Amino acid sequence: MTAAPQHKSHDKTSFIIPATKEDLLLLARLIQAEAEAEPLEGMIAVGAVVVNRVRHPDFTDTIYAVIMEPGQFESVGNNRLASVKAPNEDSVKAATKALEGVDLTNGALFFYNPQLTDNQWIRSKKVKMVSGNHLFVV
Repeated sequence: MTAAPQHKSHDKTSFIIPATKEDLLLLARLIQAEAEAEPLEGMIAVGAVVVNRVRHPDFTDTIYAVIMEPGQFESVGNNRLASVKAPNEDSVKAATKALEGVDLTNGALFFYNPQLTDNQWIRSKKVKMVSGNHLFVV
């Protein structure tokens, strides 16, 4: 008798929202594009923001639609996301954790780097978590 694998497979049954392998890889690419210089907890938090949006009634209901919605993620607009062809191991790990339901942000729907934005709307939001250079807000 063979032992069961020690890690969960990347199928939608192990995730808290519907996600294909392609969704997992897209989320990992976004995490790398937005937070590759951040600690792992910050990378997971970026993934959690996407998951939180998919689950929230004010946002679209797929990973792809949330990520590609115009004006939402800087790395989509500046083509950084497109330049990440294959996400690194930490980004895949962070995406997997977020899809499994790890949410260190306590429900955050947005994040930003206060050193890089003067947007008063985002700055007026309630901070739920700070990680590295990012504030996670609702």
